[in-house]
Amino acid sequence: MSAGPVRVGLAGAGWVTGHHLDAWGGLAGRATVVAIADPVRTAAEARAARYGIPAVFESVEEMLQETRLDALDVATPRETHVAICRMAAEQGLAILCQKPLAPTLREAEALVAELPESARLMVHENWRFRPHYRRMGEWIRAGRIGVVRGASLGVFTSGLLPDATGELPALVRQPMLAGLERMLLMEVMIHHVDTLRFLLGPLTLDGSSLGKGCAEIRGEDRATLFMSTAKGAPVTLAGDFMAHGHPPQQMDRLEILGAAGAIVLEEDGLTLHGGSRPEVMTLDLAADYAASYRATIAHFLDRLADGESFETAPADNLETLRIVEEAYRRAGRGG
Repeated sequence: MSAGPVRVGLAGAGWVTGHHLDAWGGLAGRATVVAIADPVRTAAEARAARYGIPAVFESVEEMLQETRLDALDVATPRETHVAICRMAAEQGLAILCQKPLAPTLREAEALVAELPESARLMVHENWRFRPHYRRMGEWIRAGRIGVVRGASLGVFTSGLLPDATGELPALVRQPMLAGLERMLLMEVMIHHVDTLRFLLGPLTLDGSSLGKGCAEIRGEDRATLFMSTAKGAPVTLAGDFMAHGHPPQQMDRLEILGAAGAIVLEEDGLTLHGGSRPEVMTLDLAADYAASYRATIAHFLDRLADGESFETAPADNLETLRIVEEAYRRAGRGG
């Protein structure tokens, strides 16, 4: 690692990289994005101009050859993750890779198995780093609701229903969703599986159901997972992107029931029940979303500095992928 701020290369210039770059910019002095690569050069140039990135490349290979880097932030399509992580690991770079680590569990396991012991790879799983989920985790670990008896997390939006103009808001926001063979669960709800694992500990998949109603996409647009905690508490995760009566933007609805209290997240309200009176707080969801990217990247830099393990290291992230892969298999869509 070079002296001074960590020199970062960014692989990808798509929609999500704006959030990555905002977060890197908020950590000025600790790290600097010095190069960006994307096959669509105009997209990379636009990001470079907006964020003051000095070097632009059309391929990650060229960027790695031509630029002195300490770390690589991988925010490219999932099909490219394995190859890019291999190249970065061969050069001894620290790697922050967007989820999912690979399109399938088998590919992710193969990548992890071949990495040298010295490799520093963290999966960019930012959902669990949202401030309100960190607060929930603190409450649970402090025993504020007692032993967890059950949990239910819902992810419902009308994003794949036509709006007043006839467009599908989810595809306007992220057009790439349309072409994904594995859409809702692997691209979106994988976040929620990981967050539930963060909050509740190890989970076992007991059953799953997937479905598709939108003709404009290839993959599933609804999914339900039935899981259980290590102590046998039932956990349900359900999502539907064609949910009438729900807004097009995504908002989680989570209820965790404990022997001594409960935690409820609904829209921008977070409530801790238990004791003489509920604790109620109003969230700034947009601010929490931005903060999740900063916190994820700050954690990456913290662990690079102290040499300790990443919270979302490959070994941990593979546990999330195993649940997701098994859900596809049980629904008859194994890869």
